[in-house]
Amino acid sequence: MTLGIADAPATAKDRLDPHRLFPADTASRTLALELYQTVRDLPIVSPHGHTDPRWYAENEAFPDPAQLFIVPDHYVFRMLCSQGIDLADLGVPRADGGWTETDSRKIWRTFAENFHLFRATPSRMWLEHSLQETFGWTKRISAQTADEAYDHIADCLTRPEFRPRALFERFNIEVIATTESPLDDLKWHRRIQESGWSGRVVTAYRPDAVLDPEFEGFEANVLEFGELTGETTTTWQGYLNAHRNRRAYFKSFGATSSDHGHATARTENLSAARAEALFQKALKGVCTPEEADAFRGHMLTEMARMSLEDDLVLQIHPGSYRNHSDPIRNAFGRDKGFDIPTQTNYVDALKPLLDAVGLEKKLSVILFTLDETAYSRELAPLAGVYPVLKLGPAWWFYDSPEGMRRFRELTTETAGFYNTVGFNDDTRAFCSIPARHDVARRVDCAYLASLVTSGRLDEDEAYEVAHDLTYRLVKQAYRL
Repeated sequence: MTLGIADAPATAKDRLDPHRLFPADTASRTLALELYQTVRDLPIVSPHGHTDPRWYAENEAFPDPAQLFIVPDHYVFRMLCSQGIDLADLGVPRADGGWTETDSRKIWRTFAENFHLFRATPSRMWLEHSLQETFGWTKRISAQTADEAYDHIADCLTRPEFRPRALFERFNIEVIATTESPLDDLKWHRRIQESGWSGRVVTAYRPDAVLDPEFEGFEANVLEFGELTGETTTTWQGYLNAHRNRRAYFKSFGATSSDHGHATARTENLSAARAEALFQKALKGVCTPEEADAFRGHMLTEMARMSLEDDLVLQIHPGSYRNHSDPIRNAFGRDKGFDIPTQTNYVDALKPLLDAVGLEKKLSVILFTLDETAYSRELAPLAGVYPVLKLGPAWWFYDSPEGMRRFRELTTETAGFYNTVGFNDDTRAFCSIPARHDVARRVDCAYLASLVTSGRLDEDEAYEVAHDLTYRLVKQAYRL
């Protein structure tokens, strides 16, 4: 987290303004800073993300600055791509066997020459926080400083204090969740468990590969699913039992949640006969798009019922048109920055699931959105009445200072603070984790200060809420 905050403006040696993201008026800014000082050093609880468990298992040095900051981070390379820079020139691995740049210094120079593209973006704030607070680099990244910055960071990465486990501890991470497919053997999580290291790294159950009929290789995946679990996954009951089996396996590696990245928030509560008929069509690869969506929707309800059995929290991440560019997907594979938000319906879409389990006090369903128009119109009213529902924080394209502020403004009046779940960073970029959490803490403290100074919240309550939003709610919501 932040190494120190002073009341004075940032010096020339400091890239980070200590008052960044706080209100402009003196009273609110002073209170925001005081609130922030009580939460800035609280442990990081990261309940949903995509860091690689292999890092923590092997604890080997990160290869170089480009492999750490650029190649794995779609926030970074999508912006560069938008200005005509080929992903191959940024070292992004290809799926088609084609050429990609392997000279990391050259990749870094391309990034540095174009660093101006990130002005006023959250990526710039995360990057500069990571460079200053983690690596002690306080100059602006540019063509002129590219090689000096590269050498400085590369030298740091050779030291033991910059290995993954040492950074995990320096970042004050109490627990971090990775996300794995049911077909993953979780060998890296096993290695972590057996290593004796005290860092807490858990997994999360992401069943899309064996749940979505439109996922590449669905039929083969389901057969492999059966081999892993010893269940006959060509039958409906065998398929459901395989999920139960695998969820239990994931729980043995610390999982407290499942995660579902569907194109829509549609749920269904179909009869067993209808569900099995759709499943058989899916296995034959003959589902229509409508039938595939109906099957995914029904499986969300089935997953909710399983959560009542095994206590896994159910996360729904809908509303992304994933892999929008066919040429990029064909060349580089999935998840290469071409995911675009779509308009999403929740009131009608969630009704079948809510009719089935919406009043269950034991169940927890966390909703995310990429459609901000739904916050005040649909999501806050739904979470403000159904016991099972909680609102996940501003996500992905809205994981930003303005997105976080809008989230609070659009949801608090209807859902309150206690139908939300704190913050999660949802990132592959390891060094950005403390930066992202720091932004969330600052934005929440700024919002709370504005409530106090406008007479809507007592000051002592603001301190309690700041702690809840930073730490308590996320542990409670994710059962960590």
